[in-house]
Amino acid sequence: MNPRSYLLGSFSIAVKAADPAHIVPQHLPSPPKGRTLVIGAGKAAAAMALAVENAWPSSVQLDGLVVTRYRHKLPTQRIKVIEAGHPIPDENGKQAAREILAAVKALKSDDLLLCLFSGGGSSLLSLPVDGISLQELKEVTHQLLWCGARIQEINTVRKHLSAIQGGRLAAACKAPILALIISDVTGDEATHIASGPCSPDPSTFSDALAVLDQNHLNVPPSVRRILLEGKVHAASETPKPGSPIFSRVENKIIASANQSLLASANYFQGLKIATLILGDTVTGESREIAKSYAALAREIRIHPQLLKAPIVLLSGGETTVTIKGNGRGGRNSEFLLSLLIELDGLKDTYALACDTDGLDGTENNAGALISPDSLVRARQLGLNAASFLINNDAYTFFEQLNDLVITGPTYTNVNDYRAILIL
Repeated sequence: MNPRSYLLGSFSIAVKAADPAHIVPQHLPSPPKGRTLVIGAGKAAAAMALAVENAWPSSVQLDGLVVTRYRHKLPTQRIKVIEAGHPIPDENGKQAAREILAAVKALKSDDLLLCLFSGGGSSLLSLPVDGISLQELKEVTHQLLWCGARIQEINTVRKHLSAIQGGRLAAACKAPILALIISDVTGDEATHIASGPCSPDPSTFSDALAVLDQNHLNVPPSVRRILLEGKVHAASETPKPGSPIFSRVENKIIASANQSLLASANYFQGLKIATLILGDTVTGESREIAKSYAALAREIRIHPQLLKAPIVLLSGGETTVTIKGNGRGGRNSEFLLSLLIELDGLKDTYALACDTDGLDGTENNAGALISPDSLVRARQLGLNAASFLINNDAYTFFEQLNDLVITGPTYTNVNDYRAILIL
């Protein structure tokens, strides 16, 4: 195997560690006295629903509805799957959320609500509060995504504009609730995954307003009005930690970035390659994080007193991109392009950065690969790496080098996966 194969193999292992088909059945409860309603939202929702169906006794009643991203549908039999817009919400997501809320409200105390949440659920489960149109929600979502705000900040706003998120789904349910969650956020806090439909929300309307102001967003007047009114009227606040609502709710993280990084580390150790996990909660601007990682790789290569090759540096988390250009590419491709520039052909140093959902941003690639000769090959093709980075056009750069990693949807999502291999 060559270094690129090692990196691709490690990514496959990381994704497999978060595969709903293997994970979900381990956490399913016993059937209740009444009916079991399955609902869910996220990029992994269809795969999670299929896993429930395959493990649930055929003789026991089961039905429900989950909403997932377009082209992520799977052939379920008892649980309906609806595809909707991501990362910008659309009418399909709104209608699915409305249908889910109505079904949940109909449950009785001897029933069970089984929730399946994963990354992407915030936009897919979009039901605006009264007074805000879907178009206005689209506009504020677009601004939040493009300004470089952290996912926790984005979801703080979303929860206070939603009729179903921020614990409001739990508040509408009379039955016990078990939420199985595949985490795509740093810290693995249930309140931020799919914007926490069944989780207590520690944030407030004031916090949501602060996010808008700190990022200098010019949102529709109706959005600011709803948030200002909520700040004044405590009764409209989302359910908080300690509320009796959550005495019958269990939010359970069943897969996370840390689990995937540990699986990848075991893979490399089996290859006699030392591993250093730099953390699963890495945040910040993609291109700036890459500079720090490049400095560490260079230190290992030039001054190996403490850390010696062969070694792989692993990390997860969720970086951000502040879009200033008009190019193509997600946060992982941008990280890798910045890393490539900073490494400047560093000997025997290879890297991969991919999104574990198989889609880096809105493109069709999971991410990309680099090798010591990447810059040389780019120059031979007349490509100026710095110009592509300035234009946020990492996708086009790696496409021309034939270094994109294209997997298609993985039907899971534990966020970014980065591996820097120093031989």
